[in-house]
Amino acid sequence: MGNRDRLERAKPFIYGNARLLDRKRFEYHFEGGSQEGVIEALRAYQNPDGGFGNALEPDIRCPFSQPVPTEMALAIMDQIDYFDPRILEGINRFLRENTLREGGLPLAFRSVNDFPHAPWWKTKEDDRPSINPTGTIIGLLYKQNVLPEIVHEPYFIKSVETIWRLMEREHPSGYHDGVQWITFLQHTPERERAASYWSVIDKWLRSSRAIEKNPHAEGYVHKVLDWAPDRESYARMFVTDEELNNHLQALADQQQEDGGWPMNWLAVSPAGEQEWRAYITVERLRTLRSYNIL
Repeated sequence: MGNRDRLERAKPFIYGNARLLDRKRFEYHFEGGSQEGVIEALRAYQNPDGGFGNALEPDIRCPFSQPVPTEMALAIMDQIDYFDPRILEGINRFLRENTLREGGLPLAFRSVNDFPHAPWWKTKEDDRPSINPTGTIIGLLYKQNVLPEIVHEPYFIKSVETIWRLMEREHPSGYHDGVQWITFLQHTPERERAASYWSVIDKWLRSSRAIEKNPHAEGYVHKVLDWAPDRESYARMFVTDEELNNHLQALADQQQEDGGWPMNWLAVSPAGEQEWRAYITVERLRTLRSYNIL
């Protein structure tokens, strides 16, 4: 199969199955679509309190604002290189009101329990800060320069110190922690303070436990291209060219008959599965293009 054929096969899958947001993401990344189209679709997931819910993260069907969907909104804006000021103002308002007293956010608020959700989102306590997703939220708020005053908010300052404290106490326990460390450390202006923490994450990434090097490993594992979805990814330096090429070939071969890519965990519902597969399909295509496979 030619590389261009993979994109052409994915197109009917996206238009036949994806939610509007991921159709607009596909259009932006592969068909000359606009940033504004993505932003307008993203707005539908933002609540009056400024946070994001409404199944933006398809395994969290809760309509109310949650930390991880809010992180996801920031990541989507980062991907299209446009942080919308109205959306950012809302996120700032949400964080101002919902950041924990000592700083940071929990993995999820307990309202997640009242709606369909994947079992790992079940939450008994929501009064303890978690590096996931606090690290990426703060890191991307450092990165954006549309509302630079955000970094002077009291909640922001407290959250930064909470992240440093969490990284001092705990080493990354898996992919979801690791990417939080990396995003925060890449964007903190405290470069000297970050240096010792880079050594921790680097040692961990070199270990056999962090990056799954088997391109055919099954189950909920995070492989080379999860860690290095594009050429500029920090984790790229921890894999060889041979490992990278093996994973790129395996990833290309995983495209299914319907044109989409699979998910490697149990979906919360048929709708959730289609939403995730469409989101993932756009991500897989972006990865293949970054490495000149498309």
